[in-house]
Amino acid sequence: MNNQANPRRPKRGSYRPKPETLALLTASGNPINGLGETTPRRPSPFFWHPPDQHPWGALQVVARANSRKCPGSAEAFQAAYTYPELIPIADTRNEAAAEQLTAELTRFALAHEADGVGVTAVDPLYVFEGYAIEDPWVVVLALAHNYERLKEVPSDETNGVGVCDVGDQYAKGTRSSYALVNWIRSQGYNAKPHPGPSANALALIPPAIAAGLGELGKHGSLISRHFGSGVRLAGITTDMPLVATSPDRFGADEFCATCQICTAACPPGAIGPQKQMVRGVERWYVDFDKCIPYFTEAASCGICIAECPWTRPDVRPKLLATMARRLSQ
Repeated sequence: MNNQANPRRPKRGSYRPKPETLALLTASGNPINGLGETTPRRPSPFFWHPPDQHPWGALQVVARANSRKCPGSAEAFQAAYTYPELIPIADTRNEAAAEQLTAELTRFALAHEADGVGVTAVDPLYVFEGYAIEDPWVVVLALAHNYERLKEVPSDETNGVGVCDVGDQYAKGTRSSYALVNWIRSQGYNAKPHPGPSANALALIPPAIAAGLGELGKHGSLISRHFGSGVRLAGITTDMPLVATSPDRFGADEFCATCQICTAACPPGAIGPQKQMVRGVERWYVDFDKCIPYFTEAASCGICIAECPWTRPDVRPKLLATMARRLSQ
């Protein structure tokens, strides 16, 4: 799909934020996100954290309201905030080896709506400033979008298909993460859920990459070898003994270096052509100040992940084969 095929998408460079939207962008998000910083540090709370933790609380309220105007979206997102009670930790522990517990955990998650599972050790750099995580392990769950629905983004009052699929995947992540947490607790170990869409202690993309669920794309989101950019994440933290899964390098990063599709498709021009230094790491970065006004006005947008070639089911196998040949040379 291109901009001409979807009348809800303005061409790159033609979009201008509404004055009332810009008035709510009371501080630049790029310094808060650590753009240009050469020393590693923990991320600062930003959009989707509680409004008193960042400067854009009023803008966040507008963004949520705009997404909920789309047909069906209020119900889709409400389901993401519907979850069961957490059960008490069982008095008797499952003393199986970490390898067996990891296998059992993975089987349970995949049988309870998760589409992918990765495990990695907690790193302090995964934890937002002002929060603490005491558990030693992170389990990240991948929830795959329906591509035919996702490619309808952005949504508005006439078409809510795309944003409803976003809400549906977050709801699936809530159900899956809470089910897994209760399973772990039933085995005698502590566990806490960290689903979206509201953010809390855990930054999900860095542990997802470490756990082998994908690579960081030029658009700032995860690219999975199985689902492309059409994937949402949920996490849990636990003290259950586990075995880490390995990072998965399949060529997405190298592909992004020359691909310009998401850059050209981004109405506010927020996706740059080169990596930048962010909190001590040279990586892909999306300009917050350009992205968030359009994100707010366009019901959470999603154009870049829908347009990503890796997200297209008919293209992804060819890309995997092509990049495998390149990486082997």
